[in-house]
Amino acid sequence: MARLSELKFAMGTSIFIASFIFGLFVIGVIFLLQYFVFGFDLWIGLLLTLGGVGLFILFQYLIGPAIVAATSRLHYLKLGENPWLESNVKELADKSGIPMPKLAVVPDNTPNAFVFGTSSKSATLAVHEGLLRSLNKDETRAVIAHELGHIKHRDFIVMTVLSALPLIAYMIAQVALRAGVYSSRSRGRNKEKNAGVALLAIGAVSFAVYMITFLSVMRLSRLREHYADAYSAYLTGSPRSLESGLAKITYGLSISPKAPEGARAFYIGDPAQAKQEIHKIMESKTDYDLDHDGVLDERELELAMERESKSTWVTMNSWFATHPPTFKRILLLREIEEEMESGRYTSDRVYAHV
Repeated sequence: MARLSELKFAMGTSIFIASFIFGLFVIGVIFLLQYFVFGFDLWIGLLLTLGGVGLFILFQYLIGPAIVAATSRLHYLKLGENPWLESNVKELADKSGIPMPKLAVVPDNTPNAFVFGTSSKSATLAVHEGLLRSLNKDETRAVIAHELGHIKHRDFIVMTVLSALPLIAYMIAQVALRAGVYSSRSRGRNKEKNAGVALLAIGAVSFAVYMITFLSVMRLSRLREHYADAYSAYLTGSPRSLESGLAKITYGLSISPKAPEGARAFYIGDPAQAKQEIHKIMESKTDYDLDHDGVLDERELELAMERESKSTWVTMNSWFATHPPTFKRILLLREIEEEMESGRYTSDRVYAHV
């Protein structure tokens, strides 16, 4: 499939950039601690730190799925418990050429879905009860195909590992800054004051590394959503089903009183982002209510989302977002839909519009 290599290249590049920056950061931290604070051997400190980082990433990779399963309170489906869901997932998984994932239902009224696991063979596809109730069967199939796209691309595994780096940098920044402030206030020896300055420097650099690695991870997260959307359109042959499904998901998440929680990057829709998108539109509701009836109909809402997606605020905010703005995702699907209707769309153009 054309341009799937570009997603793999983007994943590889993100891993390299984040790891390279993080590696330089670790070496610098060890040097400063060795020189100003502890006085231990530089190479021993480097080995201990890299070993600790490696163990943390391995722990997140191995234990992360169990934590997701426990915190989301999901219920694994037994054979025959939901025949429609089972048969459709099996059909689409076979068409994708991937193993049938484990199926689970989350007792949550918000419309959402996600996949997680340590490999494609052990992946779990979890669907919220709210999604099964809010979306029709075609829209649900489109969401399933989107999630199978993540399994096909194996991007959920990369995200699990890569997301550990900004988390480590953030924790180091918090500890170093607090310890540095405490040491700098000390009236003791000059060495203690120097240690305080070194810790403050480590904290500042750690925060900068956190921001760089975080933005790199978020960029990859947004890109993988576009690829999964395009894959869903290809697999189902119905981009329109995912278009309407995404609109319902965004609206449903925006009105949910429940606070966003969990690993939001793995959901098909980010609850926090959905609330921001709809809230921003409602602030300018009168500008988009063309017929002045007090209600935004489908055409007016689409116009509002299109205009808002081009705003400077949305552009800057999207740098920190786990998902692309909903209307940008819909625009991509419409381009694919137009090409399908023209008869020019072929399997080698699955990702041509990403």
